[in-house]
Amino acid sequence: MDVSTQAEGIVTAISADEGANVQTGEVLAQIDDRTLQQELVKAKDDLAVSQNNVKYKEAELKAKSAALRRQQQLHELGLSTQADLDSAEFEAKAAEYDMHGWEALVESGNAAIHQLEIQIDQMKLRAPFGGVVVRRYIRQGQTVSKLDKCFRVSQLAPLQVQFQVPEVNSKRPERGASVSLALVGNPGRELRAHVTKVGPIVDPSSDSYDVTAELSGPGIGDLRPGMAVRVLWPGTGQAAGASHADSAHAKQ
Repeated sequence: MDVSTQAEGIVTAISADEGANVQTGEVLAQIDDRTLQQELVKAKDDLAVSQNNVKYKEAELKAKSAALRRQQQLHELGLSTQADLDSAEFEAKAAEYDMHGWEALVESGNAAIHQLEIQIDQMKLRAPFGGVVVRRYIRQGQTVSKLDKCFRVSQLAPLQVQFQVPEVNSKRPERGASVSLALVGNPGRELRAHVTKVGPIVDPSSDSYDVTAELSGPGIGDLRPGMAVRVLWPGTGQAAGASHADSAHAKQ
């Protein structure tokens, strides 16, 4: 799988080179994120201000609400005017609106911080799965654009072979069925695999369907993705077809 950038910028560090074994999520390279880091610091400071204002407005609303209750009691006793009561109600309601406004700013600040954290994480190129870096397309100091190819990572295991079986073949493969293989260039070395997937449709151009088998058993530790094999499928009296150079390969 080719690992591409999700953002543009300058490559500031490369953590994995060709031939390196990597784990899922491991950082392969870093794109300059200093501007985003500064924006994140400012966003956190702004959030702290908003949170403090919420606390202040909560205390103010508590005081205004208490003042309103006192005015309501005085008004019931005929010791305050309607204007005094209306003023107390206005101040309490205004304090409530102010508090809700700052609460909304807190929510917006949290969302802004989360977005910046996502953008900062996108400045790191990570391995999509555990495997080996087989190609590096970039160098430190290079400016990359969004979706530029940067690395190619290959999974060495499990190894699978894809081949086609003619529709007219009397022996139709089933999941779990055994498959015999021979390395191209070394026909004396036999390998074993078992069927993991059978294509649901027939290719009309070749009157055949796709089959995927996974290699198993001893003696496969030196095999690598991309090696060519010949698949021996019963029912034809001959090989079902010689694979191309990319037919035996690892998948996620």
